[in-house]
Amino acid sequence: MNYDIIVIGSGPGGYVAAIRASQLGLKVAVVERAELGGICLNWGCIPTKALLKSAQVFDYLKHAGDYGIKVNSEVETDFPAIINRSRTVADGMSKGIQFLFKKNKIDVITGTAKVKPGKQVEVIDNTGVKTDYTANHIIIATGARSRELSNIKQDGKKVIGYREALTLPKQPTSMVVVGSGAIGSEFAYFYHTLGTKVTLVEVLPNIVPVEDEEVSKQLERSFKKSGMKVYTDATVETVDASGDLCKVTVKTKKGEEIIEAEIVLSAVGVSTNIENIGLEETNIKTERGKVLVDDYYKTNIEGYYAIGDIVKGPALAHVASAEGIICVEQIAGKNPEPLDYGNIPGCTYCTPEIASVGMTEKQAKDAGYEIKIGKFPFSASGKASAAGAKEGFIKVIFDAKYGEWLGAHMIGYNVTEMIAEVVVARKLETTAHEIIKAVHPHPTMSEAIMEAVAAAYGEVIHL
Repeated sequence: MNYDIIVIGSGPGGYVAAIRASQLGLKVAVVERAELGGICLNWGCIPTKALLKSAQVFDYLKHAGDYGIKVNSEVETDFPAIINRSRTVADGMSKGIQFLFKKNKIDVITGTAKVKPGKQVEVIDNTGVKTDYTANHIIIATGARSRELSNIKQDGKKVIGYREALTLPKQPTSMVVVGSGAIGSEFAYFYHTLGTKVTLVEVLPNIVPVEDEEVSKQLERSFKKSGMKVYTDATVETVDASGDLCKVTVKTKKGEEIIEAEIVLSAVGVSTNIENIGLEETNIKTERGKVLVDDYYKTNIEGYYAIGDIVKGPALAHVASAEGIICVEQIAGKNPEPLDYGNIPGCTYCTPEIASVGMTEKQAKDAGYEIKIGKFPFSASGKASAAGAKEGFIKVIFDAKYGEWLGAHMIGYNVTEMIAEVVVARKLETTAHEIIKAVHPHPTMSEAIMEAVAAAYGEVIHL
């Protein structure tokens, strides 16, 4: 059967590309070997947020007295129920994609896909039967998986990746989390809040290392204040999983230390799924594990495209979705604007939350900018005080010469819901004084953005 577009993979890049293509009047099929929605909906973004919400509720209940509420019996967690809720949420989202595909008349082909020359896609179903399909355009959106280090071999039981961390049969008493990016920090917070003794190990000088240094330091203080053990400038040399407990040898500036833990979670990033999908046979070029594409995600071979984690750029769900839309709109002749990778928000959903967009202070200085910095602490926010969430701050960075909004960095309660204001403002090339003069509702957490911008220009009121 011939299609206008075949999309390989139904994650946030693939399913969004398919739906947009259908909206544009194209005949579309999606090939998926597992659950619709890909890793994000089933084993990433969505189920982790469900777990984190359970941890947050538990934390609220433990501190109910701070809000004038008495809890007469001891608050306990039901770990299997927490995991089950997370899976139920993920399953519901996957069924939602199934509904959207049906609504948009998108064919779903179940099986493992391989691209072939001549704009063909070979699909092997779960019984081993091979079927060839053709399309005018083929979009590869096969995503990524947990990266495995040679010295931290995952066995899926005691040494695990993020997938196993979502479905452990029982709560571990102790855990070493290797890597403090978004995945590592979120799982470290989740398990620590539920009562697991967590040690977080980061090879770089700061945890959440892609964030502004002040944000990283604040999260480290918050984690340590809660009782979590945090190592930075530290490497995991070996993991011995032969005994009842894993013995993790960690090398720090002070020397080597052996940490015993029931579970070791390797959260050191992801590896792209580009093996055995026909790239070599089709002569599609790759470099350092990524498919090479142009601004509209076209590969070097006519009719073949790639989006999402397998192309250069941040491995984020919203990035994949944006790339998918741009790709199919270009195919449909809509001449879309290329994606501005300098204005991509990043979020980490532990407590306190982190959200950022644009340059860090160091990046701005290294780029030669003379900068204005404004900061507003949530300790000065009325809404934050009322919510019992005074931890954290908003930090904004402007080019002193021309007023360009170079970056914003937030840590605190609900900041992942606030970063979009900055993304839109930067997209529209809004000036600082337009933000200051735009009336923000009071009391809200979001007015801290206005206050931080005002602080950069010496006009802050509440600080």
